[in-house]
Amino acid sequence: MDIAVSMLKKGLTGEIIIPADKSISHRAVMFSSLAKGKSVINNFLYAADCRSTASLFKNLGVDIEFINENTIKVNSKGTLSPYLPPLDCGNSGTTMRLVSGILAGQQFNSTLIGDESLSKRPMKRVIIPLSMMGAKIESNEGKAPLKIHGTPLHSIEYNSPIASAQVKSSILLAGLFADGVTTVIEPYKSRNHTEIMLEYMGADIFVEGNKVSIQKSELAARDIFVAGDISSAAFFIVAALIVPNSDIIIRNVGLNKTRTGIIDVVKRMGGKLEILDERIVSGEKIGDLRVRYSDLKSCNINGADIPRLIDELPVIALLATQADGETRITDAGDLRNKEADRISAVVNEFRKLGIDIDELPDGFIINGKQKIAGGSDVDVYHDHRLAMTLYIAGLISQKEILVKEFQWVNISMPEFLTLMDSLKSL
Repeated sequence: MDIAVSMLKKGLTGEIIIPADKSISHRAVMFSSLAKGKSVINNFLYAADCRSTASLFKNLGVDIEFINENTIKVNSKGTLSPYLPPLDCGNSGTTMRLVSGILAGQQFNSTLIGDESLSKRPMKRVIIPLSMMGAKIESNEGKAPLKIHGTPLHSIEYNSPIASAQVKSSILLAGLFADGVTTVIEPYKSRNHTEIMLEYMGADIFVEGNKVSIQKSELAARDIFVAGDISSAAFFIVAALIVPNSDIIIRNVGLNKTRTGIIDVVKRMGGKLEILDERIVSGEKIGDLRVRYSDLKSCNINGADIPRLIDELPVIALLATQADGETRITDAGDLRNKEADRISAVVNEFRKLGIDIDELPDGFIINGKQKIAGGSDVDVYHDHRLAMTLYIAGLISQKEILVKEFQWVNISMPEFLTLMDSLKSL
């Protein structure tokens, strides 16, 4: 599905309830499947990636029932059953990497596969530490398919070369089945939804700064309410900041401190963003955001910033085009290992729109404030976040743009157009 986007003559106004957090939705299904008893997951994200996780655990013998698109009942015996055909992770790197840690400690063998895009993504980052724990994993030169031979695991202390929630989570989940204390130490603290939910469900887990330790544990079934996804909210935050006369409220946004890097950057850039009605639900902090059109200034984004906003960097690069001065984004080399090489993809497609942007090995340099010419077709590289970023660029482009294969937004936010249209129609 190709979609044409034109400059928005009026600002974005009104309120939306942001879709559920993808990272938490994945984990809610996985951890409830490992817990003995019944759990209800409310506000589940009914997107392709999360459905891949639900389908995979149904195949592993867990009783998973969709009451409606956003409510799931999970009834688990606390154990998983063998499944001989390959387990399909779809487009979801989160599913493949986290489930690898779970399956490594089972008493049966499994094979994980994914779509064409996922099959190109690096899996050595989890294969190496899991192998150190005694896991036996065959791969296609460090990529899917992964053939996992279930085996007894032992604990390790792992100094991760990168701050990655997926790597950390894979090791911690393997640690649920390993003898001894399994520890992961990161150079920077990555998102901590795994630690929060494991503690919420009774795991023996201890956190000290960038160090997380876990012992073999049984999880207790608990009901879970999934907070709204700040990575999804980011597109609406940026749209409101750069489309003149905008004033919106975004409800139910997850405000986990390991994920609020975009809020910190917006404030450094002088953006008008207020946090309203903060509260704790199922262990996670959530709140409402009011965002208004703003005069922005440039800033540098690097180091410890990056793990807290890695998924938001494409749309932050767009935000930087509307800020006075040079914005430099560095230390983000892992963007090249996402659904696409997001550094090259952003640079290539932004330049088609007339945007002044330079490519770095680990990021971008964006010169602002600048007008976006538009008038071109742009490609999304099978990348849902790039698709939404380019759509928002069209809202301030001088000429109409055509975003090709826009259906890739369904990977994470099938509601995107409906929500955007609701803010445009008032």
